[in-house]
Amino acid sequence: MQSSAVARTAIGDSEAEYRPTSSKGRLSATSAAFGYAPSAATQPANERGGLAAGAALAGQVLRFDEGRAIYANGDTIRSFYKVMSGVVRTCLITSDGRRQIDGFHAEGEIFGLEAGGEHRLAAEAVTDCVVVAYRWSGLEAFDGSEGDTALTVFGFAMKCLKRSQAHALLLGRRSAAQKLAAFLLDWANRGTGECVDLAMTRQDIADYLGLTIETVSRTMSQFERDKLIALPSSRHVVLRNRYALQDLVD
Repeated sequence: MQSSAVARTAIGDSEAEYRPTSSKGRLSATSAAFGYAPSAATQPANERGGLAAGAALAGQVLRFDEGRAIYANGDTIRSFYKVMSGVVRTCLITSDGRRQIDGFHAEGEIFGLEAGGEHRLAAEAVTDCVVVAYRWSGLEAFDGSEGDTALTVFGFAMKCLKRSQAHALLLGRRSAAQKLAAFLLDWANRGTGECVDLAMTRQDIADYLGLTIETVSRTMSQFERDKLIALPSSRHVVLRNRYALQDLVD
């Protein structure tokens, strides 16, 4: 199920205005933050003015149930997106029917920044998720004076490029153990502590790492036997020896 949210801040006013609608609404955020603005009903009055200060880029808050498509390969590019909660995967179905996952995007991360007029990748909700969609038409309307906005979007693009490069290097690693160790360390570094709650299935992980699900499961089990990790459940991983995992990667 897809639904859209309901908040709008009034540009240039000191107060944010909350207008519920039945099907969709828009969210204004400062160009420097591209953040998620709570409704005026829940936002302290002394913070509302800051959201509306200066020119803003409008974004629409969208909610997607687990497994739902956000956009498909070949769709016209109209927006790019920021994850507010949940996890999103971007992927490609090859001509022979295989799925290649390009990336997983967690809270605070950007996806959908692609060159050309059509999406090369599809985007799907790994879990129930909330995203903010920023329309490119909003950027095209700027007259060139919005330097903060341009720098922010450029920063997002560079982060996406950096993650794509890291994924390419990951796929180039020689062994399944190296790939899986790097993947687990990456997700541990996105969170805190040594516990990793994986939102994705092992098939997802296999499609991301260019492995089979059997190889992923076998390598996970070997890590557990070697006391590198503990597996209280299939998606809950505890890093018991981070240094040994890092040695595998290096």
